[in-house]
Amino acid sequence: MLRSRTGTAGAAIAGAVLVAVAGCSSGGDGGGKGGGGKAEDAVELAIAPATGTKQAAPDQPVTVTADKGRLTSVTLTYGKKNAKAEGRLAADGRSWKSAWTLRPSTTYTVTAKAAGDGGKAVTATSTFTTLTPAKKLTSGMSPLDGETVGVGMPVQLLLSRPVGTKAGKIAVEKALEVRMSKPVEGAWYWIGDKEVDFRPRDYWPSGQKVKVVAHLAGLKAGEGLYGMKDRSASFTVGPRHVTTIDAKKHRATVTDGGRTVRTMKVSLGKPGHDSYSGTMIAQEKAANIVMDSATTGDPGEYRIPTKWNVRLTYSGTFVHSAPWSTDSQGNDNVSHGCVNASPSDAKWFYDFTNRGDVVKVTGTTRQLRFGNGPTPWAKSWDGWLAGSAIGEPVTGLPLT
Repeated sequence: MLRSRTGTAGAAIAGAVLVAVAGCSSGGDGGGKGGGGKAEDAVELAIAPATGTKQAAPDQPVTVTADKGRLTSVTLTYGKKNAKAEGRLAADGRSWKSAWTLRPSTTYTVTAKAAGDGGKAVTATSTFTTLTPAKKLTSGMSPLDGETVGVGMPVQLLLSRPVGTKAGKIAVEKALEVRMSKPVEGAWYWIGDKEVDFRPRDYWPSGQKVKVVAHLAGLKAGEGLYGMKDRSASFTVGPRHVTTIDAKKHRATVTDGGRTVRTMKVSLGKPGHDSYSGTMIAQEKAANIVMDSATTGDPGEYRIPTKWNVRLTYSGTFVHSAPWSTDSQGNDNVSHGCVNASPSDAKWFYDFTNRGDVVKVTGTTRQLRFGNGPTPWAKSWDGWLAGSAIGEPVTGLPLT
């Protein structure tokens, strides 16, 4: 898993809060010094950003360092509800840094406690506010939180603004966390400057539980462009539904976990309206749609209400009920590119199908174009990996 951790914690930086204590415990507000004791017992705490900072860069880490002592606790809270932000203490106990970038336009408070090498204690705080970006990046995500999807479903992260540079794309990918109940290898692929998708190397294992977190809050994705908040979704992978449609035999074979559960007579696109061959997924379902040729550039050719529609492409390929072509189903291809089925078969397929189920079509003269809907399986694994800005696979972290 590639994590967008902020920079390495080290020595105090310019403008940091400094608190020094010699010989006695003290509470500090970021500027006090305790007296008494031996100089060699002194412990100094440095916190950055300094208290009172009004335009802190959200992509820079919060750091705390202890000189001549060890940190005993550090908390980083933000917002009106004092929500806690993650951080990591170094192995030697002398430094701490925030784990992820910070929310823009937000007030944070750091409270650090340390014990000197001579055993004396010190507390220091810093309160600061992050900047308001010139350009704000927001996001959407699919699958929906709580959804059960098919084994072919990709994760889609949709961005409100384009991320046009490789550096920005790398930053986004590093901020994406994928956790799985059965960790497998996968990768991210940039569909364009405003969408990046994740798919596993092979289909998801059935029963897999997945949580995706986009740590975008405070992420700098371009000049003046910062993510405004994180986005997350948890979903479950349903049964392994794979349907194979043979245009030459006019048959659809539906399997569940490798076992054939139904064979359906179908009719695909007639000459000049060929259906797509390729590996698609069920993108959405709608019980009722009006199929209008005007949406495909041929106004007036047809306008037909249809039932039990399962979408396969953005361009308008569906599996749907077609009572007008039942005589041709199983014998001839007479549709305008959709997969026609009988009302009973179409209703059964509609009820059976989850979004993300795999549908493979063979035997037509037209190949599926990558990007005509979520089409992650139109690419080989190497081809998919080539679309990552980082160029490396991601192995999911265990789900916690």
